[in-house]
Amino acid sequence: MAGRINDEDVKAVRDAVPIDAVVSEYLQLRNAGGGNLKGLCPFHDEKSPSFQVSPSKGLFHCFGCQEGGDTLTFVMKVDHLTFSEAVERLAAKAGITLRYEEGGYNPSHQRGERIRLVEAHKAAAEFYTAQLESAEAEIGRKFLAERGFDQAAAAHFGVGYSPAGWDHLTRFLRGKGFTDKELTLSGLSQEGRRGPIDRFRGRLMWPIRDIGGEVVGFGARKLRDDDNGPKYLNTPETPIYKKSQVLYGIDLAKKEIAKSSRAVVVEGYTDVMACHLAGVPTAIATCGTAFGGDHIKILRRLLMDNGSARVIFTFDGDAAGQKAALRAFEDDQKFAAETYIAIAPDGMDPCDLRLAKGDSAVTDLVEPRTPLFEFALRQIVARYDLETPAGRAAALDEAAPVVARIKNTGAQHEVAVQLAGMLGILDTQFVVKRVAQLARWARERGGKGPAPQRGPQAVAQAAPTGPSGPALNLRNPVYATERELLKLALQRPELVSPAFDAYGVDEFTAAPYAAVRQAVLEAGGAEFGIQDPQEYLVRVRDAAPDDVVRAMVTELAVEAIMRRTVDEAYAGEQLVTVRLRAVDRRIRDVQGTFTRLSGSHGDPEQLTAVQNELWILQQYARALRERGAAAL
Repeated sequence: MAGRINDEDVKAVRDAVPIDAVVSEYLQLRNAGGGNLKGLCPFHDEKSPSFQVSPSKGLFHCFGCQEGGDTLTFVMKVDHLTFSEAVERLAAKAGITLRYEEGGYNPSHQRGERIRLVEAHKAAAEFYTAQLESAEAEIGRKFLAERGFDQAAAAHFGVGYSPAGWDHLTRFLRGKGFTDKELTLSGLSQEGRRGPIDRFRGRLMWPIRDIGGEVVGFGARKLRDDDNGPKYLNTPETPIYKKSQVLYGIDLAKKEIAKSSRAVVVEGYTDVMACHLAGVPTAIATCGTAFGGDHIKILRRLLMDNGSARVIFTFDGDAAGQKAALRAFEDDQKFAAETYIAIAPDGMDPCDLRLAKGDSAVTDLVEPRTPLFEFALRQIVARYDLETPAGRAAALDEAAPVVARIKNTGAQHEVAVQLAGMLGILDTQFVVKRVAQLARWARERGGKGPAPQRGPQAVAQAAPTGPSGPALNLRNPVYATERELLKLALQRPELVSPAFDAYGVDEFTAAPYAAVRQAVLEAGGAEFGIQDPQEYLVRVRDAAPDDVVRAMVTELAVEAIMRRTVDEAYAGEQLVTVRLRAVDRRIRDVQGTFTRLSGSHGDPEQLTAVQNELWILQQYARALRERGAAAL
């Protein structure tokens, strides 16, 4: 195990890497008001964005699933890293050298497993790139040139070459300090009769990067006839590479996809290269597997599911390509984006099309032509004999559910009419009603329709008590004011300190809010938040007794304050309201005690003391009502 990372270095890493810059590598963020940003949560499926980021606080919080924390927490959760691995990754990004409490600086062999595997892949990518310049790699350079890719294109995409020998890369990585266990675990080497040998030999190599830009695997293309392996050989499943969860080119395309709300899905590495070079920088491809649900999750976070988002599939026009398109349509409803299919006239893929007809032909190809549902309908209808009533009925049975899944109800009706024409069914209304019935059944089963808008208030009202967050009805004015005061204490401590620090935990009637107040107290109070705002929030979160309270701290630190103009006057109103309610509660308690003692002829001295306390409380309450914050 590596030694504990120095606390000062951890703080330096937190301060050096802006949370919005890190989160933006995984999803699109938009302005949410109040200095916050919002996007689709990467930790649960949702239709409308409830995930918020506060750059000024260095925190994120999802009002849907209650996940939240700082930059390190986000990296840990999204990439399944340990705390030390997350710190090491962000430190590398910021150029910070870490110190360790035990054993000085961290030796390379002690680093987290994922970090080591990523480092091995980075070194391998550099090795393969350098080998592309070798004499042996002439066959690889020729392959690229024949497909319209020059040296600059190869360098841009990091294309390389794996030498044909048994263990060139293995020996190179051993020299870099990687162990045989790490090399086989990474998938870069495999066991031979006399030890590890290279997995990829004599092939053209494409580095496969995750959405954060780190190399996690390779795609290798056969070049020689005497190579008995498959045409394309990919990295096997490893701790850092899951083929169903990676998209080739996503690191290069993500910003343009988010900016244009458009993604183009092609079939191969050279197709991605051809599209990007032709002026279609939103092209991506799967890596040796069908386009599926996990790929959709990646794209949806970038597309933000707005009404104009489009996904265009460019499958080959052959039977396999048509089958792939229909398979993609099976997951169509997981998109809020409109989906289309584009097939070149001669069935060429984008790479061949660029060679034959130039860049403009590629850009024209991916202009949406045919909605994916329409393509699916044509494929279905073509399988039946429409000359017979039985054939038309069978085609309708298979096609009607496809039409019923169209998101836009107006378009659904229009396509149902078109379907009747395609099938040669004269009774158009019969087809329309059939489709509408199927759509209604789907809705009743909960299989269709966007999720309702969920903001902080809706979530707090609906959330069940338990790990997902406390059940608090914000329509209750007591809870609403307490919540607002805690938000001010976490977000704008300079407006409520030092008065807030004199408030007792019992002045907060909601148990989770009382726990947050206690955490603020243990973190040094709101006064400390004025001195060091980011460290203050870290301390408050660390002081929380459990994950539920910790999530509540993050939520309150990120949630927008309910007033457009947040100033001392507004903060004073919240301070006075919470304090006045606490005083009124105490008055009621003391009045009850006074009544009880008066009726039982109790100790006169005790009765006088209670009467004095009651008088003081009543005077304080009057002052708060008349003078406001000045009476605090």
